[in-house]
Amino acid sequence: MHSVELFTGCGGLGFGLAQAGFCHKLMVEWNRDAVETVLHNRSKGVEHVKHWPIVRKDVREIDWRSYAGADLVAGGPPCQPFSIGGKHRGDDDHRDMWPQAIRAVREIRPSSFLFENVRGIARPKFASYLNSIVQRLTKPTTDLHYQVRVVQLNAADYGAAQKRHRVVIAGFRSDVVNGEIPVLDPSHSRDRLLWDQFVTGEYWKQHKIKRSLDSYEAIDAGAVHRLRKNGIEPNAKRWVTVRDKLTGLGEPNGMNNHVFQPGAKIYKGHTGSLLDQPAKHLKPETTGCPAGKT
Repeated sequence: MHSVELFTGCGGLGFGLAQAGFCHKLMVEWNRDAVETVLHNRSKGVEHVKHWPIVRKDVREIDWRSYAGADLVAGGPPCQPFSIGGKHRGDDDHRDMWPQAIRAVREIRPSSFLFENVRGIARPKFASYLNSIVQRLTKPTTDLHYQVRVVQLNAADYGAAQKRHRVVIAGFRSDVVNGEIPVLDPSHSRDRLLWDQFVTGEYWKQHKIKRSLDSYEAIDAGAVHRLRKNGIEPNAKRWVTVRDKLTGLGEPNGMNNHVFQPGAKIYKGHTGSLLDQPAKHLKPETTGCPAGKT
């Protein structure tokens, strides 16, 4: 299966698509540092990256018709115009690249497309613009029609070691899929993480940490009490924490500037995680997290 990707960044989406079996025919990114990161990994022969055809170019300058017939068009249009932390200018922001994503679909006419953006684009403020994006993707030309679905999701519910809320817009050409596009059911849950942490304590046992099962944050109290009361073990896998991912990697040797920070702190634009704090730092008012989610 062949894909074309806009707004590649450092390659996160592209990496996932490669793992899913897609062969990238073209990857486009404007940011120099992002492209250099991909090129570095490519030169190192990193699996799934070593053959990536990435170019540093403005997507507005590309004639996508050369890639007509690709199975998939994917990408993450710049999110700044819609981010909660931005200026909220939407399509009045010069960084809004949704028209370019739509043009790529119109010119390539792929079997499918997959775009992602921040959840801010689904706010009421941008409802009319999001609707127009969907309408233009549904019928890019008079003779081209797609079944389109908009989904809000949290990447943690699918096994990512990060709470990352996103809006995904997916579409299949009508001659490929004629009907509603199915949505993947979440595979992981916060309830299961809390069950393993504060009902059975299995999480702490696995990581060889001494931890009181009654030392949970107030924000989790209702869920913990509910889980203990009904006694029903959640079927899903637990949310994956950074501690889970880093286990077994050892200390960051060779990093001369590495300084251990015993807990993140809350400040404007950043919130330390409350999911996974070692007992020696745990206090009811603690807000840091040396090895939990961020």
